[in-house]
Amino acid sequence: MRGRELDVGRGVVMGILNVTPDSFYDGGRYVDASRALAHARELMGEGAVIVDVGGESTRPGARPVAVEEELKRVLPVIEGLAGESEVVISVDTRHAEVAEQALRAGAHIVNDVSALADEGMAQVVAQYGAGVILMHMHGTPETMQDTPLQAGEVVREVKDFLAVRLKKAVERGIKKDALAVDPGIGFGKTFEANERLLAELEEFLEFGVPVVVGVSRKRFIGARTGREVQDRLAGSLAAAVLAYERGARVLRVHDVSATCDALRVADAILQAGKGGSQEQR
Repeated sequence: MRGRELDVGRGVVMGILNVTPDSFYDGGRYVDASRALAHARELMGEGAVIVDVGGESTRPGARPVAVEEELKRVLPVIEGLAGESEVVISVDTRHAEVAEQALRAGAHIVNDVSALADEGMAQVVAQYGAGVILMHMHGTPETMQDTPLQAGEVVREVKDFLAVRLKKAVERGIKKDALAVDPGIGFGKTFEANERLLAELEEFLEFGVPVVVGVSRKRFIGARTGREVQDRLAGSLAAAVLAYERGARVLRVHDVSATCDALRVADAILQAGKGGSQEQR
């Protein structure tokens, strides 16, 4: 990622920083750049290795944001982060113009929920030598829950889509070790389809690139627990740990400290099961 390397072999946490007025959980909290930077520092202090800055909500039903508005939201935060810390900065955008200006401002990764749908995106990523996360989304944020993918078809369809987009990325000059994939939990899938993707996450390891998963406080957790978004931490941690056990190596979350604790315990147990070091407690 722009000359930097990130070892995700034991799992890393990506902290979500939405500078939007309408994101499903934290919309409106960090629209002010100074508050956003303060929260970014909190995320880093809690253990976030990556901070993912987003200026356009992609929740179900969300409407597009003008590029000028998205830039106005994300650039001051990215510039501020790049100027004061060594944290890996990701920009959550599907627009090549936003990605280019964010990379120029100091970002290292483009988290593209549309997986290079903007024809200029691959060129921008390759030009800057940036990392890119290719995510599967069924439709657009406005339409993706109109006819969501069902559980029976979801793993095959998502794998086929990501295989095509990975091939496109490499053909456009993006190096394989700069790529990661995200099955897009909650992006145009039924609740059961989300659960199937997580249960069969190992299927995506065949691509030979890191798997990113974002399950934090999403609606499928509420569907199983009956909890509103503010009370979905326990369910989010359960889903994140199971995703890690099945091969996810970047966990995109709102609750960094709790997820880091859960990840440490899960990793210790998994390592012990492989004959890892035995520490006296």
